[in-house]
Order: sequence, then C-alpha cells, then structure tokens
Amino acid sequence: VQLQAFGGGSVQAGDSLRLSCAASGRTLSRYNMGWFRQSPGKEREFVGAISWGGGSTVYADSVKGRFTISRDNAKNTVYLQMNSLKPEDTAVYYCAADRGALGPDGRFYDYWGQGTLVTVSS
Repeated sequence: VQLQAFGGGSVQAGDSLRLSCAASGRTLSRYNMGWFRQSPGKEREFVGAISWGGGSTVYADSVKGRFTISRDNAKNTVYLQMNSLKPEDTAVYYCAADRGALGPDGRFYDYWGQGTLVTVSS
C-alpha cells in the first residue's frame, strides 16, 4: 500500500491544521493507522493511532486533548486534526499502516508514507 501524507503548512501558535493520509494500492480498512512526527535533531515520535474500524484511538501524552485522529475507509483516508498548535509541534508528520496490534512502536508498522512538514511559529 502506498501512503501519502499532505496538508502541512506554516501556522501560528494556537491555530489548527488538518493533515490527511491518502492510500493507494490497497484498502486501508484492514490496517490500524498511526501518525508519527520527527523534528530536526530528534528521534521519530509517536503521535497517535486509530484502529482499523475507527473504534479505538491512542495518543501520546504530548498531544492528548489537542489532536484527534479519524478515518474514512470509504475514501481510503486517515486524518489528523491538530488544534491549539504549539511551536514544539513543529515537525515532519508521517502516516503509517500496521497490520498488527494497535500501538505506538513504529517498528511494527509495515508501510510508511512520505511526510508533510508542519511549522508552528510563536
């Protein structure tokens, strides 16, 4: 499955942004989907994930209450709604697909998309 994240951009602190992750090649409905991010000089960080049916979500503590993951399997797309953005949210955001259990460990994700850059200025 090929994944492509898009929707990034430059915003001010406190703004909102919605990222999308579109899939081609296979239906996403069989995969749990995760969002990760990586800032310059830092390791990749788990942001959140959603189960294949959309019934379960998990989030990193750093984004809990501000970010929401949703999915539309009919459109083969997963979303990351980011509210109350902070400068520390600046990163390249990636989506990934996991055929296994829902979780934060990127090593278990099978497919990765190219990232989209989010820049939050104060």
